[in-house]
Amino acid sequence: GSTSIPGLAAKPRIDMLLVVADSADEPAYVPALEAAGYVLRVREPDWHEHRMFTSPEIAINLHVYSPDCAEIERMLLFRDWLRSNDADRRLYKRTKRELAAQTWEYTQNYADAKTAVVEEIIGRADHARRTS
Repeated sequence: GSTSIPGLAAKPRIDMLLVVADSADEPAYVPALEAAGYVLRVREPDWHEHRMFTSPEIAINLHVYSPDCAEIERMLLFRDWLRSNDADRRLYKRTKRELAAQTWEYTQNYADAKTAVVEEIIGRADHARRTS
């Protein structure tokens, strides 16, 4: 998430990535996360078998994926590119600020509104990675 990129505005919530052997195999990891205080909030079997947990004590979104999930690479590519590319970091920062100034019924609507810019940036990051 944006909290991992110096200089970016971010909501006061940390996004973390957890890779487990098989995110669909909830009995293998959910009990341990629940024992640590996490609560399963999102289950998306049709989208990379994504699971998301939150914590009542800490403002955190814990995203769970399996090792071969393409979304992991996309998330890390985006983060790493924004850490190293001033122009795209400024573009994303400006986009986030403009969108944050609007009123959104649901947080997901705000996230969806960023999609075009995120995809544009990921495209440049992917191109740079493939041609370097």
